[in-house]
Amino acid sequence: MPQKLIVVKPVFLSFLLSATSFAQAQKIKKEDKQLLANLQQHVQYLADDKLEGRRTGTAGEKLAAEYISNEFKKIGLVPKGTSGFYQSFDVNEGKQINPSTHLIISDNQLKLNKDFFPLVYSPNISIEALPSMALQEPDMPWFYDLKELIEANASNPHFDLSSALKNKAQELKKKGATALFVYNSTNTEDGLQFNAKEKSELINIPVVYITKEAAKKYLSDESATLDLKLKVDIGDKKRTGNNVVGYIDNGAQTTVVLGAHFDHLGYGEDGNSMIRNVANQIHNGADDNASGTAALIELARMLKASKLTNSNYLFIAFSGEELGLYGSKFFVENPTIDLRQVNFMINMDMVGRLNDSSKTITVGGYGTSPVWGVLYHTISKKSRLYSEGLAFRFDSSGTGPSDHTSFYRKDIPVLFYFTGLHTDYHKPSDDFDKVNYTGQMQIVKHIYSLIEATGKVKTKLVFTKTREQQTTTTARFSVSLGIMPDYTFSGNGVRVDGVTENRPAQRVGIKAGDIITSLGEHKVSSVEGYMQALSKFKKGDKTTVSYQRGSETLSTTVEF
Repeated sequence: MPQKLIVVKPVFLSFLLSATSFAQAQKIKKEDKQLLANLQQHVQYLADDKLEGRRTGTAGEKLAAEYISNEFKKIGLVPKGTSGFYQSFDVNEGKQINPSTHLIISDNQLKLNKDFFPLVYSPNISIEALPSMALQEPDMPWFYDLKELIEANASNPHFDLSSALKNKAQELKKKGATALFVYNSTNTEDGLQFNAKEKSELINIPVVYITKEAAKKYLSDESATLDLKLKVDIGDKKRTGNNVVGYIDNGAQTTVVLGAHFDHLGYGEDGNSMIRNVANQIHNGADDNASGTAALIELARMLKASKLTNSNYLFIAFSGEELGLYGSKFFVENPTIDLRQVNFMINMDMVGRLNDSSKTITVGGYGTSPVWGVLYHTISKKSRLYSEGLAFRFDSSGTGPSDHTSFYRKDIPVLFYFTGLHTDYHKPSDDFDKVNYTGQMQIVKHIYSLIEATGKVKTKLVFTKTREQQTTTTARFSVSLGIMPDYTFSGNGVRVDGVTENRPAQRVGIKAGDIITSLGEHKVSSVEGYMQALSKFKKGDKTTVSYQRGSETLSTTVEF
């Protein structure tokens, strides 16, 4: 774990914030002062350096989960996780080389990662043999100098050594090699490493990289017969995250779900920081999403104390959102209540930067039920919805890069509250002193009034399908297959989480649950690889899509 960055804040900052809060408090109603103070308390704790950015599966995330569960307990919520308030889930980080992996050459124990490492597509295997470097005998390990590949492709800007080596290993396996030990005798850096995120299929023989120093020491005599003992043990690398789930049981027929993710980026280890070379900088995520989590806690407090008993209320603080909606997707696949009883879901993600001038908040999911249009249309007619100068920008889509998407996928009406991106987004500078707490309080009061208004609707809300939002990627492309990838899928390929109507995938019969493995000649092993493949096509192009459906391997032709 990177060394913790100690951030020293001027002493007058806390005083200034308190003074500002006091001045704001003088302008608001007496009954709102406690709400404002609570929101500040929650955000300040969750965005403190000691939580180290609340990265899923870390000690900081655990501290945040403990804080939230303690608040739920104080409010009087019923635990509704799988272990008290907690619902744990695994995050697959790819592969890791397990400690039992070893290589002994003529009684010399080589050091893992310093002298050697297996390539990620190597199978788990144990080998004892007496090969000679100079001979390539059948049913023996072979040795291969990368010099041949590197020099032959020195002028090829598109050359991929890793892919070429994998193909070479498969070719040599057919000629009788039982393992391939590779080294680089040139002065050219080869860039080979154990790529834990790679999801390519295993090949039939292990490929083991010997570093330059180790090769000089142990492989210098090509005429020698080596007493070789190898064990390769590669396994899944996982960490555990926790959703925090609390419940108000009013004995009602339907349940309203309120959610917000509480995880953030930690030190940026997962590559999702907007700052490059970000080592040792904590991403506190005050707006993203301590602000939504604070709103969730206070709505729980308000609803517990209210007379709004026409619904039950489920409050979920999700983890794993920043990694691809892990927590919310896990919950809807493993719900602790009957999802058929859920009336609608409200998601709050980044609600801490309301602009004091425009007071504009984006409301996503507007098209997921006709009720939303009715309720918001009546705001200007002195409806029950609290607005106090708030301006609303509506987005009809029920999908997007936040946790409401997981519920929309289960045909549940959703709303998504969001005050917009800013220059501190996914940066270490997203700190608690930049949150607009008065604006956050206004949003909480508005959401409470919306829940109150929906309580007057006697029937369960009607669900309506909407357009899909395109996911983001580092690739740039002009066409779309019309699928929503499942970011939590850890296998080879891209699992389809949803299909957009009247788009190429839907027109050729691709369905949710199918696993796409190639687009034309481009193999697809991950979401990013899928997006990179899409970037190779333009409108009007036709290509073959290969995919798995259960035990079947299928292919079809699509036109973009």
